[in-house]
Amino acid sequence: MPADSELPMMKKSDRTPKIRWLLLALTAASLCAGALAPVHVAEAQEQRYQRRSILDFFLGRRYLDDDGPQAPDAPQPRRQQQRKRPPTQKAVINTRTAPPVRPPVQEEPIVQKLGDAKKILIVGDFLASGLGDGLTAAFETSPGVVVEARGNVSSGLVRDDYYDWPEQLPKMIDELKPAMVVVMIGANDRQQMVTDTAKEKFRTDGWFAEYRRRVLSFGKEVTDRKIPLLWVGLPAFESDQMTADAVQMNQLYRNQVESIGGEFVDIWDGFVDENSNFIVTGSDVNGQQVRLRTSDGVNLTQAGRRKLAFYVEKPARRILGTQASPDLVRLDESALPGLGLPTNPVEHTVPISLSDPNLDGGTELLGASPPPVTLTKSPRDLLVEQGEMTPAPVGRVDDYRMPAAKSPAEVSVK
Repeated sequence: MPADSELPMMKKSDRTPKIRWLLLALTAASLCAGALAPVHVAEAQEQRYQRRSILDFFLGRRYLDDDGPQAPDAPQPRRQQQRKRPPTQKAVINTRTAPPVRPPVQEEPIVQKLGDAKKILIVGDFLASGLGDGLTAAFETSPGVVVEARGNVSSGLVRDDYYDWPEQLPKMIDELKPAMVVVMIGANDRQQMVTDTAKEKFRTDGWFAEYRRRVLSFGKEVTDRKIPLLWVGLPAFESDQMTADAVQMNQLYRNQVESIGGEFVDIWDGFVDENSNFIVTGSDVNGQQVRLRTSDGVNLTQAGRRKLAFYVEKPARRILGTQASPDLVRLDESALPGLGLPTNPVEHTVPISLSDPNLDGGTELLGASPPPVTLTKSPRDLLVEQGEMTPAPVGRVDDYRMPAAKSPAEVSVK
């Protein structure tokens, strides 16, 4: 359509009707195009449906989109597929391989020691300190026994300049007043000894002579006070030379301690094998195989300490008696059982003497009205006072009288 500038010059009144007819023509053309469009679309859709296969016909598949039927060869909208999550491993562990839930272990109540509990005093070196730990566990459930471990790790009977045991032991005894004393010492004594006159080297005759004197004097500090003494021997060590020295020193301890009334506790078999060789692992107090010695071949593990105390526990319980029993209770009003006795006082009957002569012929208990007075003496009085016995009735089994002689008339009748 030519623009208004290209139209021939004419009057305004002549141009207005032509413009109107032109607009009407354009509107009619657009309406005709809209009316014919559905016909073409319907024909295209009909052609597409004719191309459907027999399988689609029987399966009843329908190809629809948002505007209506859709052809089979048309691209299908992609559906968002949900990925299946694999089962988590946590659920499998909880239902199959998870360990069963165990109830919490109830701790045993701590046994309160009695005020008058007997005390076991343990003195010596580092082995004595370990023995103290083992004996504390052994008598943990005994309310009548208290273990007092006073060991000094680096001490001994040789170096009295470092720690003077002969001076310290009497002070400990006066302070604690123990019921028994346990000594385990000597592991640190394999060294030179300084005496008043000379310096004695280890393993010499002078050294052993002075050491015997010191062991004897140390033991008498206990036995002179009438206190039971237990002297524990040394165990085997990983070093062959230390083991040989321990054998010789144990023999010295035994001879000296038994000579003053003490008791030597031999622990050697608990820490060696059947050939008397040093062992690191062995049986504990329950028979289980455990580690008894540390890596240095000298010290004891916790299980080894408990096994060491096992050898001392038996003679200690024998000396303490019932005081070491776990069933010992406090003997006061707080521990008395309820007997259900009456609160009101009970009137007791006066006891009766079985040899009281006033009971003869009595009909009431002693303390009641006196028996009636009789002039004739009772059979008991005749027997006791005069030795006369009332004759038995005739015909009784104890009637020993001769039968009376029969008359001639009775004989003739027979």
